[in-house]
Amino acid sequence: MDQPYKRILLKLSGEQLAGKFESGIDAELCKWLAQEIKKVSDDGTQVVVMVGGGNFARGAQLAGNGIKRVTGDHIGMLATMMNALALTDIFESEGVKTRCLSNIFAQQVAEPFVHRLAEKHLEKGRVVITAGGIGRPYLTTDTAAVALALEIDCQVVLKATKVNGVYDKDPSKHDDAKKLDQLSFQQAVADDGIKVMDKAAMGLALEHKMPIIVFDAMQEDNIAKAAKGHTTGTIIS
Repeated sequence: MDQPYKRILLKLSGEQLAGKFESGIDAELCKWLAQEIKKVSDDGTQVVVMVGGGNFARGAQLAGNGIKRVTGDHIGMLATMMNALALTDIFESEGVKTRCLSNIFAQQVAEPFVHRLAEKHLEKGRVVITAGGIGRPYLTTDTAAVALALEIDCQVVLKATKVNGVYDKDPSKHDDAKKLDQLSFQQAVADDGIKVMDKAAMGLALEHKMPIIVFDAMQEDNIAKAAKGHTTGTIIS
């Protein structure tokens, strides 16, 4: 067993939050997630959650037919805001002390993301949910997750996916796909078959030596195992 991490960033996609629905939020699933994250928080690990917005809107897909790419990305950021607000309420209702900080200006509904404010909340044992990605267009929430993890001194990025790690090819299409327990950033960036995170996110992580664990967060205790340094999924380092 490796050493447990003191501060982690968990990246959740919008599709995962939709759960059993095609879009929107699966509140029952989010309650379960709250309890899984509570295990980690109660254990003394500080938790930052970065949410995607694909269950409501995807900026790159919206662009075109008169909608500018920048506007599409702004709509995508607002989608992440909806997820973050819902998760904050659900987490609080499950006894998880939570604060929602936003990288887009929305003071009526969330606190602005300020470095010192985020640090203060984390040191008080609160889960910090970040809305709005990094607040700029042309950057995915994967890239935003790595940038945020670096900014607030997280030791690892936990990237939640639908499968239990990185495979040499798509396991949903190939029965002979092999799971890779470890992977270098150079391999992950060079191999076009590996699409678990966008290349900009992995390039940033490589430059600053930020490890990424790709794993299935929807299995009981997997988030806690990853936070404790147990091998779960694939580590890219």
